[in-house]
Amino acid sequence: MKKLGLAWQIFIGLALGIIVGAIFYGNPLVMDILKPIGDVFIRLIKMIVLPIVISSLVVGIAGSGDMKKLGKIGFKTILYFEIITTIAIVVGLFAGNIFKPGLGIDMSHLAKTDIHQYVNTAENASHSMADTFVNIVPTNIVQAMGNGDLLAIIFFSVLFGVGISVIGEKGKPVIHFLEAVSEAMFWMTNQIMKLAPIGVFALIGVTVAKFGVSSLIPLGKLIIILYLSMVLFVLVVLGIVSKMCGTSIVKILKLLKDEIILAFSTASSEAVLPKLMLKMEQFGCPKSIVSFVVPTGYTFNLTGSALYQSLATLFIVQMYGINLPIMQQISIVVVLMLTSKGMAGVSGASLVVLLATVNSVGLPVEGVALIAGIDRILDMARTVVNVVGNGLASVVISKWEGQFDHGKSDTLE
Repeated sequence: MKKLGLAWQIFIGLALGIIVGAIFYGNPLVMDILKPIGDVFIRLIKMIVLPIVISSLVVGIAGSGDMKKLGKIGFKTILYFEIITTIAIVVGLFAGNIFKPGLGIDMSHLAKTDIHQYVNTAENASHSMADTFVNIVPTNIVQAMGNGDLLAIIFFSVLFGVGISVIGEKGKPVIHFLEAVSEAMFWMTNQIMKLAPIGVFALIGVTVAKFGVSSLIPLGKLIIILYLSMVLFVLVVLGIVSKMCGTSIVKILKLLKDEIILAFSTASSEAVLPKLMLKMEQFGCPKSIVSFVVPTGYTFNLTGSALYQSLATLFIVQMYGINLPIMQQISIVVVLMLTSKGMAGVSGASLVVLLATVNSVGLPVEGVALIAGIDRILDMARTVVNVVGNGLASVVISKWEGQFDHGKSDTLE
């Protein structure tokens, strides 16, 4: 009998988790049993993310070692990220203006969630773009690793990789060591991924047992419009971008099917980062570009989150019956362009950015408390779009640099 593929195993885990969660809706005992299982799986993934990013990035950079070339790739990457996330913000605003998900919502029946921790974080994290760039440079790389600060780790790894390249033969043992680390980490990834169906079963079971179906109905319109907007953005916007790169979005979606189901189930981009990097290398993107673009994209290229934040802002506007003229909507685009980058890496970042945006345009922050209750459901969709967007970004930059290997991508068809 043919063994089921990982995508099918994860899908079965997802389906069983939904069934168990629905049967035991509101049962704290079931949630207490399943939550530790899901948490252990996520922790296992997070455990290997930083060693993979550092070893892959240093080896990739040391292989090229050309600072001018690195600067070119960095500039193109950030430029592409800014353009595509701005388009995502505009798509969210269009969807909000056309479908008006916040109209006719009876706020008296909506459960509010305590968002004080996010309010405090938003107040503390609201800093300028200058502060954001200053914080890219770590004062202590070990502390940055402990905090999971990807931008600081990328900055250190790039400089370290260039340094190893410059010292020539003396740096070869370090490169060999880090290559071995990278291979060992990817082996660990493959072993951990065998537990993905169990982890997904537990995580989705807890989500459904906590929310149930009835609690989603009052905000069902927002959920449906967000999901449809995400699908439209992937198929149309990312579809056009992939076509311009000589590939197709369908091919990329097929390539990343395991990662898409896993990202949707866990609502964690980190859960798929190691396999995403590996898949994009297999697709034809060089290691030096993938190891830089994908981790950087986890901070600067969160297209799903950007789309969600603009749509959610309009949802709150409409829910309170506030008239928001086009100039103020343009100001939302500008605010989101800045805050969605400046607060990356903050716990509960999407809600924090949403709070900062709502506050900056003078809207009632209480509206965020009404959305926060279903944030996990919304997070599942935006995580998928973030993952697909970062996979495509590797293709875009590889193609832009003339380093994309079409031969590899053709063999995967």
